Amino acid sequence: MLLEYFQMIDRIDAVDLAAGRLVARSVVPEQSPVFEGHFPGYPLVPGVLLIETMAQASGFLVLAATKFAAMPFLMSVDGAKMRSFVEPSAELEIEALLEHEGSGFAVTKAKITSGGKKICDAQLKLRTIPFDQVPLGDIVRKRAEELGLVAAMAGSEK
Repeated sequence: MLLEYFQMIDRIDAVDLAAGRLVARSVVPEQSPVFEGHFPGYPLVPGVLLIETMAQASGFLVLAATKFAAMPFLMSVDGAKMRSFVEPSAELEIEALLEHEGSGFAVTKAKITSGGKKICDAQLKLRTIPFDQVPLGDIVRKRAEELGLVAAMAGSEK
Protein backbone atom coordinates (compact mmCIF):
# COMPACT_ATOMS: atom_id res chain seq x y z
CA MET A 1 0.00 0.00 0.00
CA LEU A 2 1.41 3.37 -1.06
CA LEU A 3 -1.00 5.88 0.45
CA GLU A 4 0.53 8.97 -1.13
CA TYR A 5 0.28 7.39 -4.61
CA PHE A 6 -3.24 6.04 -4.13
CA GLN A 7 -2.02 2.48 -4.68
CA MET A 8 -4.28 0.95 -2.08
CA ILE A 9 -4.24 -2.73 -3.02
CA ASP A 10 -1.13 -4.90 -2.51
CA ARG A 11 -2.46 -8.11 -4.03
CA ILE A 12 -5.63 -9.79 -5.20
CA ASP A 13 -6.10 -13.15 -3.51
CA ALA A 14 -9.24 -14.42 -5.20
CA VAL A 15 -11.83 -13.67 -7.84
CA ASP A 16 -15.00 -15.70 -8.19
CA LEU A 17 -16.74 -14.40 -11.29
CA ALA A 18 -19.73 -16.72 -10.85
CA ALA A 19 -20.34 -15.30 -7.36
CA GLY A 20 -19.28 -11.76 -8.35
CA ARG A 21 -16.71 -11.62 -5.55
CA LEU A 22 -13.15 -10.35 -5.21
CA VAL A 23 -10.85 -10.55 -2.17
CA ALA A 24 -7.75 -8.37 -1.91
CA ARG A 25 -5.16 -7.60 0.75
CA SER A 26 -3.05 -4.66 1.80
CA VAL A 27 -0.65 -3.81 4.58
CA VAL A 28 -0.66 -0.23 5.78
CA PRO A 29 2.87 1.19 5.61
CA GLU A 30 4.75 1.92 8.81
CA GLN A 31 5.63 5.40 7.50
CA SER A 32 3.83 7.69 5.07
CA PRO A 33 3.68 11.46 4.50
CA VAL A 34 -0.09 11.08 4.98
CA PHE A 35 0.52 10.38 8.67
CA GLU A 36 2.39 13.66 9.14
CA GLY A 37 -0.94 15.48 9.08
CA HIS A 38 -3.34 12.68 10.04
CA PHE A 39 -2.54 12.89 12.92
CA PRO A 40 0.84 14.09 14.24
CA GLY A 41 1.86 11.66 16.97
CA TYR A 42 -1.24 9.49 16.44
CA PRO A 43 -1.13 8.18 12.83
CA LEU A 44 -4.41 6.93 11.38
CA VAL A 45 -5.41 6.06 7.82
CA PRO A 46 -7.92 8.70 6.68
CA GLY A 47 -11.44 7.40 6.10
CA VAL A 48 -11.41 8.76 2.56
CA LEU A 49 -8.45 6.47 1.78
CA LEU A 50 -10.35 3.49 3.19
CA ILE A 51 -13.21 4.36 0.85
CA GLU A 52 -10.69 4.59 -2.00
CA THR A 53 -9.40 1.15 -1.03
CA MET A 54 -12.91 -0.30 -1.30
CA ALA A 55 -13.41 1.56 -4.60
CA GLN A 56 -10.21 0.10 -6.05
CA ALA A 57 -11.18 -3.44 -5.04
CA SER A 58 -14.61 -2.83 -6.59
CA GLY A 59 -12.98 -1.46 -9.73
CA PHE A 60 -10.78 -4.53 -10.12
CA LEU A 61 -13.86 -6.72 -9.69
CA VAL A 62 -15.66 -4.79 -12.44
CA LEU A 63 -12.58 -5.08 -14.68
CA ALA A 64 -12.65 -8.85 -14.16
CA ALA A 65 -16.41 -9.09 -14.72
CA THR A 66 -16.17 -7.12 -17.99
CA LYS A 67 -12.91 -8.81 -19.05
CA PHE A 68 -11.21 -5.41 -19.23
CA ALA A 69 -13.76 -3.92 -21.62
CA ALA A 70 -14.30 -0.70 -19.66
CA MET A 71 -12.66 1.52 -17.05
CA PRO A 72 -14.64 1.86 -13.81
CA PHE A 73 -14.76 5.30 -12.17
CA LEU A 74 -16.19 5.90 -8.69
CA MET A 75 -19.43 7.87 -8.92
CA SER A 76 -21.02 7.63 -5.48
CA VAL A 77 -20.66 6.10 -2.05
CA ASP A 78 -23.79 5.17 -0.13
CA GLY A 79 -24.19 4.11 3.47
CA ALA A 80 -20.50 4.30 4.31
CA LYS A 81 -19.76 3.33 7.88
CA MET A 82 -16.38 3.72 9.53
CA ARG A 83 -16.36 1.25 12.40
CA SER A 84 -12.76 1.25 13.63
CA PHE A 85 -9.47 3.12 13.26
CA VAL A 86 -6.66 1.82 11.05
CA GLU A 87 -3.10 2.33 12.23
CA PRO A 88 0.26 1.77 10.52
CA SER A 89 1.20 -1.90 9.92
CA ALA A 90 -2.44 -3.04 9.94
CA GLU A 91 -3.16 -5.95 7.61
CA LEU A 92 -6.37 -5.36 5.70
CA GLU A 93 -8.66 -7.74 3.88
CA ILE A 94 -10.84 -6.05 1.30
CA GLU A 95 -13.89 -7.75 -0.18
CA ALA A 96 -16.07 -6.50 -3.03
CA LEU A 97 -19.34 -8.06 -4.16
CA LEU A 98 -20.88 -7.19 -7.52
CA GLU A 99 -24.58 -6.34 -7.27
CA HIS A 100 -25.10 -4.97 -10.80
CA GLU A 101 -23.08 -4.45 -13.96
CA GLY A 102 -24.46 -3.15 -17.22
CA SER A 103 -25.67 -0.06 -19.09
CA GLY A 104 -22.43 1.76 -18.29
CA PHE A 105 -22.74 1.36 -14.52
CA ALA A 106 -21.79 -1.07 -11.80
CA VAL A 107 -22.87 -1.33 -8.17
CA THR A 108 -20.86 -3.13 -5.52
CA LYS A 109 -20.92 -3.69 -1.81
CA ALA A 110 -17.48 -3.57 -0.27
CA LYS A 111 -15.97 -3.98 3.16
CA ILE A 112 -12.63 -3.92 4.89
CA THR A 113 -11.72 -6.08 7.88
CA SER A 114 -8.51 -6.49 9.87
CA GLY A 115 -7.88 -9.46 12.09
CA GLY A 116 -11.55 -10.40 11.81
CA LYS A 117 -12.63 -6.95 13.03
CA LYS A 118 -14.92 -4.79 10.88
CA ILE A 119 -13.22 -1.61 9.74
CA CYS A 120 -15.67 -0.11 7.22
CA ASP A 121 -18.25 -0.92 4.57
CA ALA A 122 -20.27 0.85 1.88
CA GLN A 123 -22.21 0.49 -1.33
CA LEU A 124 -20.30 1.92 -4.28
CA LYS A 125 -21.58 2.98 -7.67
CA LEU A 126 -19.16 3.11 -10.57
CA ARG A 127 -19.48 4.49 -14.09
CA THR A 128 -17.86 2.30 -16.72
CA ILE A 129 -16.42 3.87 -19.85
CA PRO A 130 -15.07 1.71 -22.70
CA PHE A 131 -11.29 1.73 -22.92
CA ASP A 132 -11.42 2.98 -26.51
CA GLN A 133 -12.76 6.25 -25.00
CA VAL A 134 -10.32 6.39 -22.06
CA PRO A 135 -6.55 6.10 -22.66
CA LEU A 136 -5.86 4.00 -19.55
CA GLY A 137 -6.19 0.43 -20.76
CA ASP A 138 -2.50 -0.49 -20.85
CA ILE A 139 -1.76 1.10 -17.47
CA VAL A 140 -4.74 -0.56 -15.78
CA ARG A 141 -4.04 -3.99 -17.28
CA LYS A 142 -0.38 -3.79 -16.19
CA ARG A 143 -1.39 -2.87 -12.62
CA ALA A 144 -4.00 -5.66 -12.57
CA GLU A 145 -1.36 -8.17 -13.67
CA GLU A 146 1.07 -6.93 -10.97
CA LEU A 147 -1.60 -7.44 -8.30
CA GLY A 148 -2.52 -10.94 -9.49
CA LEU A 149 -5.95 -10.15 -10.95
CA VAL A 150 -5.29 -11.77 -14.31
CA ALA A 151 -4.03 -14.96 -12.62
CA ALA A 152 -7.00 -14.95 -10.23
CA MET A 153 -9.37 -14.55 -13.17
CA ALA A 154 -7.79 -17.55 -14.89
CA GLY A 155 -8.29 -19.57 -11.71
CA SER A 156 -11.92 -18.45 -11.51
CA GLU A 157 -12.69 -19.70 -15.01
CA LYS A 158 -11.56 -23.28 -14.30
